[in-house]
Amino acid sequence: MTTVTARTVEYAADGLTMIGHLALPAGAGRRPAVLVGPEGMGLGDVERRRAEALAGLGYVALAFDLHGGRYLGDPEEMLARCLPLLADPERMRGIGHAALDVLRAEPRTDPDRIAAVGYGTGGVIALELGRDGAGLRAIGTVNGLATGRPGETARIRCPVWAGVGSEDPIVPPAQRDAFTAEMQAAGVDWRLTVYGGALHAFHHPPVDHATVPGVGHHPGHARRAWRDVLDLLSECVPVAE
Repeated sequence: MTTVTARTVEYAADGLTMIGHLALPAGAGRRPAVLVGPEGMGLGDVERRRAEALAGLGYVALAFDLHGGRYLGDPEEMLARCLPLLADPERMRGIGHAALDVLRAEPRTDPDRIAAVGYGTGGVIALELGRDGAGLRAIGTVNGLATGRPGETARIRCPVWAGVGSEDPIVPPAQRDAFTAEMQAAGVDWRLTVYGGALHAFHHPPVDHATVPGVGHHPGHARRAWRDVLDLLSECVPVAE
């Protein structure tokens, strides 16, 4: 682990002033970078800690914002914003590209070695960046397995890893099947890990506010999913080439 420095970064996206969390490893040279996307509630301490953990491993990491600096702990408010967003690929791509531009502009970032890892809504945004032809080295998505518009998935030119809980009612088996069929038909290098007995957002520690039905933390699978993310990064964007 290396010494980490972190700071907030402001940038415009989706008509809002977004407030991301940028974490940098020790040193002065360029490093591979990771864009970290949050669940639908928005950027919180969980994603900030993940960005800093990645920086501790030698990555430049930006946890991006969804809601203009707000964390939407009220399920109804979160769904009112996220459902229209998830139905609009161009809006999702705009949010993703704005954050990706910030990450690329960071002097410590190696612009040719960037991965995107997202959770829930953030994972769908990572996939939409790939479908839009963004130059990513890897895409990881946890319980965000939305399918895209016909023909666009063939633009993904990097490995895709996806993780989902077997008991996730928000991403049921039919949706998993549609996602994997889409990846296979497009010729994407894809993998899917199904975590037995896990619900939606199983990776996220318990929260002190109401959640949508079907959400539940699974400590064991949360640890395994994090290791799977690190394995993806180690394979596709190793810190030392």
